[in-house]
Amino acid sequence: MIEGMPEMVSCRLLGRAVALLAIVVVSTSAHPAERNSATQGDYRLWDFALSLSADSMEGRGTGTPGGERAARYIASKLEEFGLEPLGDDGTWFQNVPLHGSIPLEETRFHLNLPDSVVDLALGRDFLLYTTGAQTLIPRPVPLVFVGYGIVAPEYDYNDYQNLDVEGSIVVFLTGEPASSEETYFDGSFATAHAHPEAKQRVALSRGAVGSVLIPSEVDYSDRSWAEWSAMFSFEHMTLPYDRSRRLDMLINPEAAESLFRGSEYSLAEVLAMAERGEIRSFSLSAEASFQGQFRERDFVSPNVIGVLRGSDQLLRESYVILSAHYDHLGIGAPVEGDSIYNGFVDNALGAAAALEVARTLVSRESPPLRSIIFLFSTAEEMGLLGSRHYCENPRVPVHETIANLNVQGLAIFDTFDEIIGVGSEHSTLGEAIESVAAGSGLSVGAIPLALHPQESFARSDQFAFALAGIPTTLLVEGMQYRNHSSEEGLQAFIRWGEERYHTPFDDADQPVDRNAVAQHFEVVRSLVVELANTFRPPQWHRGVPYVNARLRSIAEGR
Repeated sequence: MIEGMPEMVSCRLLGRAVALLAIVVVSTSAHPAERNSATQGDYRLWDFALSLSADSMEGRGTGTPGGERAARYIASKLEEFGLEPLGDDGTWFQNVPLHGSIPLEETRFHLNLPDSVVDLALGRDFLLYTTGAQTLIPRPVPLVFVGYGIVAPEYDYNDYQNLDVEGSIVVFLTGEPASSEETYFDGSFATAHAHPEAKQRVALSRGAVGSVLIPSEVDYSDRSWAEWSAMFSFEHMTLPYDRSRRLDMLINPEAAESLFRGSEYSLAEVLAMAERGEIRSFSLSAEASFQGQFRERDFVSPNVIGVLRGSDQLLRESYVILSAHYDHLGIGAPVEGDSIYNGFVDNALGAAAALEVARTLVSRESPPLRSIIFLFSTAEEMGLLGSRHYCENPRVPVHETIANLNVQGLAIFDTFDEIIGVGSEHSTLGEAIESVAAGSGLSVGAIPLALHPQESFARSDQFAFALAGIPTTLLVEGMQYRNHSSEEGLQAFIRWGEERYHTPFDDADQPVDRNAVAQHFEVVRSLVVELANTFRPPQWHRGVPYVNARLRSIAEGR
């Protein structure tokens, strides 16, 4: 799920519907023990998924023994199928260098107020997005309230207007200006400006040394602070060259009032302004410093990569990448006595589907014309780190990679009559999806507006490939189900997010419809074959932001 796309970091404060678009919903009628006819025969997908999500894999945490076991399991299957290794030094593994950091409870955020000094405690009063010894503000610096922390010239909106925040810590609210007009911040739907990391990037660009995000009751009424603390308890990871030197934190609403003490307006008055649509920015009377204590490590975690060589002597030198991340969250805070975050749907099913595509294509008498790379990425949950590393250190030239199809979960709620290519509107990949849909008796739909389509493309590994210039998509089922209404599907989708997403309950004991799993797998495999056999490589549409990266890779022969 993303971005600074860390699924674990980027999705922490995003609406669950966005993070879950590629993670299908769970039926209350199907049962895990059911054996539907569509999964009989020679299908091994289910066995792969059960193995990857077993408790023995300990949640497949990045840089953990369980994660290493999962990587070795995938490599053993690729070798069993007869693929060719494409990792480092003739192995199946491309080692990804990573830096991990966990803040310790001695970490403190010091507030110098006009009449006193207040020390805020990690966990109780605030949580950290960015961690590590380099995140340090040893001397007090000014605090500046910057409204929502948004600069949106397309809406003639700027919370930083006439403000100099260089060297300061900025404080902002979650969300964005309320609107009932589609032409202004997309009306009732959130825009990319509402993302916490988008606000943090704006603050950095303005010279701020840190940011403090204040959650609103609307955004967080469905989660207690203890639940958010559990979500933030996982190790923060970055690629070594990505380590941030700025402080980005989330403050407990109960502690946020102290930031405004002695200032022109109190927090209550600011929230009232926001309610009236009259938010304003101003300097706060407080100054702040930050001293952190961290447990840190440098380590490597592998992408697992194999290739099925194409059958055409010319086209085999071009490639389609089928990707699926195999990592999940590992062992974390116990929920109802269970501390293993198995990640069955997210993303043991997706990795299992990629394995099954590899197995079934190898067994064919004639492989597809183009070569197919099977990439099982690490650290997707930590910010698409494995896929980013691959794109920056590709095993074959980027410009010879015609497309990427990413797999993030499979349909498990119900069989369906509609598919959606997330991000396919940016390229001619939509034409390939139309062809596969027609051959499968399906229609092609669009992401429901309620699920924020403008945000969904950046939520998983497909976005890393797009940034590298490779046309890419994520194939998910639409909301036209065969045995349930669209509304029932949407509600079950939301319920899955509330009850299972990124919890220990996303495991193999949850109810699924295996016919839906099999149907989704067949569509994924059909699209892979369609792309590998095409004589017309997908192209970005004119004007999309990924075109220049594609042109650069071609010009540089990269």
